[in-house]
Amino acid sequence: MSMRHDLCDDWKIPVLSYRTIVIGSGCAGFNAADCLYDMGERDVAILTEGVRCGTSRNTGSDKQTYYKLSLASDGLDSVKEMAQTLFGGGGVNGDHALAEAAGSVRAFMKLVLLGVPFPTNEYGEYVGYKTDHDPRQRATSAGPLTSKYMTECLERSVRAKGVPIIDGMQAVRLLVDNGEIQGVLALDLTGLDDPYYGIRLFRCANIILATGGPAGIYYHSVYPESQTGASGLALEAGASGANLHQWQYGLASTKFRWNVSGTYQQVLPRYISVDAQGNSREFLPDYFATPVEALDMVFLKGYQWPFDVNKAAGSSMIDLIIHHEIYEKNNRVYMDFTRDPAGLENGFAGLSGEAYKYLARSEALLERPINRLNRMNPKAIELYRTHGIDLYSEALEVSICAQHHNGGIAVDGDWQSSVKGLFVVGEAAGTFGAYRPGGSALNSTQVGSLRAAEHISYSQEQRMPDEQELVRLGKAHARELAQIFGELLERSNGESNVAYKREFMQKSMSQFAAHMRTAERIREYSDYLSGQMKEFYRNQQLKNRTDIPRMMKNRDLLVTQLAVLHAMMTAAEMSGSCGSGLIVDKSGVDLANRQFKMKYRPERENMRPFVLYTGYTKNGWSSKYQPVRPIPQPDDWFETVWNNYRKKRRHVPPDSDQ
Repeated sequence: MSMRHDLCDDWKIPVLSYRTIVIGSGCAGFNAADCLYDMGERDVAILTEGVRCGTSRNTGSDKQTYYKLSLASDGLDSVKEMAQTLFGGGGVNGDHALAEAAGSVRAFMKLVLLGVPFPTNEYGEYVGYKTDHDPRQRATSAGPLTSKYMTECLERSVRAKGVPIIDGMQAVRLLVDNGEIQGVLALDLTGLDDPYYGIRLFRCANIILATGGPAGIYYHSVYPESQTGASGLALEAGASGANLHQWQYGLASTKFRWNVSGTYQQVLPRYISVDAQGNSREFLPDYFATPVEALDMVFLKGYQWPFDVNKAAGSSMIDLIIHHEIYEKNNRVYMDFTRDPAGLENGFAGLSGEAYKYLARSEALLERPINRLNRMNPKAIELYRTHGIDLYSEALEVSICAQHHNGGIAVDGDWQSSVKGLFVVGEAAGTFGAYRPGGSALNSTQVGSLRAAEHISYSQEQRMPDEQELVRLGKAHARELAQIFGELLERSNGESNVAYKREFMQKSMSQFAAHMRTAERIREYSDYLSGQMKEFYRNQQLKNRTDIPRMMKNRDLLVTQLAVLHAMMTAAEMSGSCGSGLIVDKSGVDLANRQFKMKYRPERENMRPFVLYTGYTKNGWSSKYQPVRPIPQPDDWFETVWNNYRKKRRHVPPDSDQ
């Protein structure tokens, strides 16, 4: 690492140099840095806005799932079969599917050895359970906080190795020249009051973007408030997006943001709505032929928690009914675990065979949902208690929220984007497709970051950007930003519109482009945002310097929204669907009088073998479908593989101690 103070003749802005910079400090970012170190790379640093922030450390579910190859004697499996499952979800490239399947055991066992408490039976088998879109029982869990444990274990490993973690640093612009990464401009959040507004320049040959999904583009969101994402950085730098229209939405609590999937549904809570006058009622029986039919659908939500347009007449009817209660009837909706729902007056015998068997085998044929939850998953109760919510006495307010981005930045088989030297891993990468198995995202964080680290470490090219050229490029961008910040502060009237603008963008996105969408409103909002983009800085009002990083985050969210909306419009025009959202006509959804009627455009199955790519050109945003890359059929002759592997391993950094 080197430090300079001559970015400009009259400025003293530090220039720090590393061969590889990891942006983000979740389980993908920490694993990337950890793998690089283990492969001999020492010239590595992590940049993060907040090491305690982000989705990996602050989210989970009833028992947060990690999806991997089966490792127990009751589940025959193979890399090929797991790859086919991932690939079969639609919109998934075959090289990603094969790499994630092949790397799953290696990545999983590393976490085990680092201390993540994945359970085994008495003989040491990692037994599994079935998750959504999973034909086998590949899922495992360390409890509601699986990704938190992963992040903490990986952080300990990275710190023990002495990898620099530069905290309080917000990346605001990737520096690219001739399609190659040269560096990154960041804001030092502790140095905003210096003469240069905290602008810092980092010189690097590689960036691993591990900033999570673009959580901040939605208002109704289960992502932690500390998680906003930074996909706009890559999109503005020229990287293409993949399947940006594919999102995962689901039921979540709102007072404390958390997914209410799995056990929370399988214990059969009572759903109640409260109107503006405070009147409450159990509403699900109003929409089904019998209360027991409603309970069977609630039970299925445990397995099929994400909202799915193809289950609109099945378990996802629960989401549509809740949407109707909240947005059409202006009620608030709650899950009540204190009392049994209608349909259980005569016991459990009337339930579907699947629901009854599950509860019986779990020894949970008990009165009251809270008792069933305590028997099956007491940590799910404890989790809410630690956040001031007692499920024994308090109903849990819920809504349909954005939970996961199945799209992201397009990457190749080494998780490198269309910009050379820019690797994107974790949820920021667009590798999940339309129907990922639950928990495969955590596996992807580990395998994708491992693949990126391997490519960087084994590369024969030990490129570093020319220092003088980097200073020239950095000087131009830094001066531009500093001038903008200075002019905005000079005309400040002591008021800020930064928070208002973010809330407006987020609420608009949730209203027009979430799980219920109309193509007309998507286009209208996209046109509005295009105008806002052209006049972005002119429309900003800053109260003081602390508004600068928030404003830059708003710009990143605006760029991301524009790209996502363009992908949604293209998908609606080409396939009759916006992906994971339901395109409805002006008549919307009619759920009155216990009838389920819907006029919508179903997703066309023949679009699933395609990936929708979105990028910015001189003529504006462009989206196009391309066929998925097939699952590779590699040469598995051992002597050939061994020889190629030994050649690859020779290309370790010159300063390696290996």
